[in-house]
Amino acid sequence: MRYTIQIVGVGGQGVLLASMVLGSAAMKAGYKVAMSEVHGMAQRGGSVLCTLRFGEEAVSPLEYSGGADLLMGFEPVETCRNISLANRDTRILMNLDPVYPSMVAAGFEEYPDVDEMVSAVRGRTENLVTIDATSIAVEAGKAVAANAVMIGAVAAAKGFPLSKDLLKEMLAENVPPKFTDLNMKAFDMGYDYMSKQRN
Repeated sequence: MRYTIQIVGVGGQGVLLASMVLGSAAMKAGYKVAMSEVHGMAQRGGSVLCTLRFGEEAVSPLEYSGGADLLMGFEPVETCRNISLANRDTRILMNLDPVYPSMVAAGFEEYPDVDEMVSAVRGRTENLVTIDATSIAVEAGKAVAANAVMIGAVAAAKGFPLSKDLLKEMLAENVPPKFTDLNMKAFDMGYDYMSKQRN
């Protein structure tokens, strides 16, 4: 067995934290784990890509195009930019909240239409669930907990091999104690959201 997760987004969204939580959970579950991360100007909102592979056959942290079992897209454009990592069977969790590049924020360029991006991703696979993780995080207490919402949602994804309790435990271990309650609430809200999408 080998399971591959590709996590994409931009700097500041908690992509690296999500990969640490998922990787730690996989190790605690007894799997062999291989991880890789690629990030450029991440602190300035640049692209971030983390690859996490676990299982008996996980001998390399790198995966071929179209080899992902799960694609976690923390940002719409980054999800589309990395759609080649997915295939028709890949499960995709796509956060709909955009992070505007500086040229868009300054009014020099336009951000692509989110609905059109969703349609483009859905053309790649029917296994797409969209989520407004930032709005859910705000409802939980703070927008910064959007990554906890995403992790909670993944815990409820169909066929995901790591348990909810294990992911929640690893999340609690990887966030500052003063933010534990916030992240636990955000995780549960993400889990509940995904559970409803499966019905």
